[in-house]
Amino acid sequence: MQRTDFTAMSRLSADIDLLAEGKATGFVRVPHSVHRSAYGWIPIPIVRIKNGDGPSVLMQAGNHGDEWEGQIGLGNLIRALQPKDIKGRLVILPSANFPAAMEGRRTSPIDEGNLNRSFPGDADGTITQQIAYFIEHALLPGFDYSFDFHSGGSSLTYIPSALAPKHEDEARLQKVIGMLKAFGAPVSYLASMPQGGGKTFTSASARQGVISMGTELGGGGLVTPGSLKVAEDGMRRVLAHIGLLQGPVPAPTKTRLTEIGGDDYYVYATDGGLFEPLVDLGAEVKAGQPAARIHFHHTPWREPEVVPFKRDGLVLCKRVPARCERGDCLFHLATDVAG
Repeated sequence: MQRTDFTAMSRLSADIDLLAEGKATGFVRVPHSVHRSAYGWIPIPIVRIKNGDGPSVLMQAGNHGDEWEGQIGLGNLIRALQPKDIKGRLVILPSANFPAAMEGRRTSPIDEGNLNRSFPGDADGTITQQIAYFIEHALLPGFDYSFDFHSGGSSLTYIPSALAPKHEDEARLQKVIGMLKAFGAPVSYLASMPQGGGKTFTSASARQGVISMGTELGGGGLVTPGSLKVAEDGMRRVLAHIGLLQGPVPAPTKTRLTEIGGDDYYVYATDGGLFEPLVDLGAEVKAGQPAARIHFHHTPWREPEVVPFKRDGLVLCKRVPARCERGDCLFHLATDVAG
């Protein structure tokens, strides 16, 4: 793939050569002049491992700073892999929104920026917009594959899942389904994506012609042995599947292939109060079935409001904090892919 050089247009730069052979660790430097440090820069860790010809792969986590499974899993992978273990090029950005990761927050403490809603970014914008611009325009071009490791963060928890966009091109769709099956999370799902104008890393990858896959690996502000094993085993299996990782990999595991659709797949709080879930993750539910009760603890004599599911499906995701406001997502569902 022909690389378009946007590096000069970005204020950010990596202090290692991302195209050289061998293994190198360093930082993407984000210029940031503050009272404490007039000529300072924010160090976003980055790693390159390259061994000859083969697929070119970008793996990132910490797109949201409070999603830990991918950040830990990629850290373990960085320490374990050497050039002899691969054929091709692997670049790892384990904490893409580093200011958010350092604060344990979904969004940046500097500008409140949500990196996964900031693409294609702005070379002269806020810190988060500058990071997004660098990733889409200076980093992504030239890669064959990209992987973005998310989880539910502080406010949601998921059945550990892998996900990919539902491509209209059948050959591309089958390629991403193959990647999902190789990753082997308990559930995989396909989701529609905005054409061209999306603000996520997945949309950025699509604009740059890069085949992309993501995850939702658990969440709730926690890391469990089970969710981390799904992450780490899946990383190795999918890297082997696309031809980068050489040698033995964890045994394959079966995934349940599902999809998510429109608004009826989601349940939202209809008022502020205390969220009482009436089902848990993994439940199979029916349209009209009660999903939650919203309790009004400021007027406890008032009857709780019952919120129903709008359709049949598998409970893939559930809110964690009990306190909620109108518009907060309480659940979302998935349905099996036909055939």
